[in-house]
Amino acid sequence: MMNYSGAAVRAHGLTVLRGDRTVLRGLDFAVPPGRITGLLGPSGCGKSTLMRTVVGTQAKVTGSLDVLGRPAGDAALRARIGYVTQAPSVYDDLTVHQNLDYFAAVLDPGRSRRDARRETVSRAIEDVGLASHTDSLAGRLSGGQRSRVSLAVALLGTPELLVLDEPTVGLDPVLRRDLWDLFHRLAADRAVTILVSSHVMDEAERCHRLLLMREGAILADDTPDALRARTGADTVEAAFLHLIDQADALQESAR
Repeated sequence: MMNYSGAAVRAHGLTVLRGDRTVLRGLDFAVPPGRITGLLGPSGCGKSTLMRTVVGTQAKVTGSLDVLGRPAGDAALRARIGYVTQAPSVYDDLTVHQNLDYFAAVLDPGRSRRDARRETVSRAIEDVGLASHTDSLAGRLSGGQRSRVSLAVALLGTPELLVLDEPTVGLDPVLRRDLWDLFHRLAADRAVTILVSSHVMDEAERCHRLLLMREGAILADDTPDALRARTGADTVEAAFLHLIDQADALQESAR
């Protein structure tokens, strides 16, 4: 049940340190509910750190970060957020169905109706297009298929917020298209808020809103259309490069 308004995720002055290095630098941004927000930027710019911060697993965080109306990391958020890391989180010696059934039991240990859990598991497997592999061992699946099992696990609790760290990396164009179709169905039909990271700029065109990152800072927080219009660029990638050149020029003139 949504009990927040305005933004599903809102940050103000969000800063993260790792050792003596500042990884995120005073970020201010908002993620609208029920939409797909793309977190884009080159590898090493802080995308994964920001996602860990949103789900509440990152240390040395200062500033404010509210998620679904509560402080990030609040215990009440655990059942409301689905998180998929870059590395698939599955047991290789279990089948797809056994993996999902195990995680479903962990998520809701008090559920007495096994048929209800079976229905939830079947729906999640169907959502990610693995119905034909339900009895296959996870360890024998391709990398892309194992990533989809992890996504199915994240969908088990019918999350309000889905945080996806480069979920399409290494997938062929058809699977990438199918996953993006799923993301749009989740946002449109189930009002799921999706925060998805990528370093592939053509995926930016599939998002409702974009956070463009570079070196721990946010260069832009806007829609793809607005970014193109603002920079006079034909693509989001060209807009991103324009903003980088602009930022570099400002730094150079300040020296």
